[in-house]
Amino acid sequence: MPSEIPNEIHIDEVLPPQRSGFPKQANGTPVESDVAQFMAKWLDNWLRMPGTDFKIGLDPLLSLIPGFGSTIASGGGLIILIEAVRSRVSVPVLLRMAANMLLNTLFDYFPAVGPVASAFFKSNSRNLKLLTDWQAGQHDLIKRSTWQLFGVLGLIMLFLSGMLFGLFILYVWLLTHLFHG
Repeated sequence: MPSEIPNEIHIDEVLPPQRSGFPKQANGTPVESDVAQFMAKWLDNWLRMPGTDFKIGLDPLLSLIPGFGSTIASGGGLIILIEAVRSRVSVPVLLRMAANMLLNTLFDYFPAVGPVASAFFKSNSRNLKLLTDWQAGQHDLIKRSTWQLFGVLGLIMLFLSGMLFGLFILYVWLLTHLFHG
């Protein structure tokens, strides 16, 4: 005989939502976002090249269609970025993920080389790795590597700016010595 349904339910306490954000598997690792995994697989590692272990996805294939293909591929990558926002990834890491997407989009401006570079760069897989590492609790490691990357890029930009300024000074010096001498 089934137990009877009580007339009243007494609540001892109300539990707040989890602050950690993500459910854990039995071994303690976080459950990854299925949507982000799905998008990264289809955009970067969908098809294995015959005779090799190298995989390409829809991203480099879609980039062969000017304009339209790049928009579709970037939209798919944006889904991973949205998952990162939902995971409360820090702003510097979000900027790093956005920079990966931007670099991948810039590859598309080079007709023959762009899809090949996109196939090797795999921005969506890089962003998925950043997201899953963040979800696994490696916040300090990811933040540190992100700041190191930004620092190196800043030094490169400073060096290139210095070279450009030096070339400008050389150009002005040459022009003044050629036309005044």
